[in-house]
Amino acid sequence: MRGEPERPRRGRDRDGDRGSGTVHALTLTLVLGVLLLTVLLLAQAGIATHRAGKAADLAALAAADTARGLVAGDPCGTAERVARDNGALLELCELVEPGRVVVDVRTTVVLDGPLARIGAARGVSRAGPPEVSGAP
Repeated sequence: MRGEPERPRRGRDRDGDRGSGTVHALTLTLVLGVLLLTVLLLAQAGIATHRAGKAADLAALAAADTARGLVAGDPCGTAERVARDNGALLELCELVEPGRVVVDVRTTVVLDGPLARIGAARGVSRAGPPEVSGAP
């Protein structure tokens, strides 16, 4: 038996890559999970930014109508109510001189969860009467 070639052993020492497929599958699953979580967080931030912009637009339009006298009340009070009804906080409301019928509005939507660290989503809008052609 001394002249016979040695056969490879069957056992743990034979294949050092045994089980590596499981490790690769777990790693791939973890990477895909992190990517999915990142995409979901970015989508949540985008939705909050859209909500802040929508609230700013609606608040500015309502405040401009109030400033022009189409609706009774305080323009900035109306803007605050409309922003709140749309899930945002009114951060700024200014009547623009000289006519004080154009309104600048800035709103914020607070982000919660892990996105709270980056701050609130903001929306900015300006509204007023349409320009009359031929006016100076």
